[in-house]
Amino acid sequence: MSKTRIGDLEQQIETLVREHVAALRRTAEAAVARAFSRASVPNRRSVTARKSGARRAPAEMSALGERLYAAICAQPGAAMNTLAAELGATPRQLNRPVATLRRAGRVRSVGQRQATRYFPMAAKSAGRS
Repeated sequence: MSKTRIGDLEQQIETLVREHVAALRRTAEAAVARAFSRASVPNRRSVTARKSGARRAPAEMSALGERLYAAICAQPGAAMNTLAAELGATPRQLNRPVATLRRAGRVRSVGQRQATRYFPMAAKSAGRS
């Protein structure tokens, strides 16, 4: 009688393990399906549009730089993510304009990577050279 109990127990364990593996497989398949369905919905500009080699016009870059400078003046110490959200751009799109502003001495940055904060530089007085 002990053999049948052990055999029944083994059968129950195997059934339980099979059901568990099947449930995990269904959950994983559902997660993959959700991930691919989200990936097919474009929520941003297509990456291929930027890779086509089209450059932004100098006037567009200048205008974006001025808008960025105004945003930095309005929110000194803001992070690039905050400034980008305000301007309706991505932080990557603002790399070149902020570099131009820094080279021109209009903006300074403090910190590194995601902790970088941007501040407007004090205007030089007219009496000094």
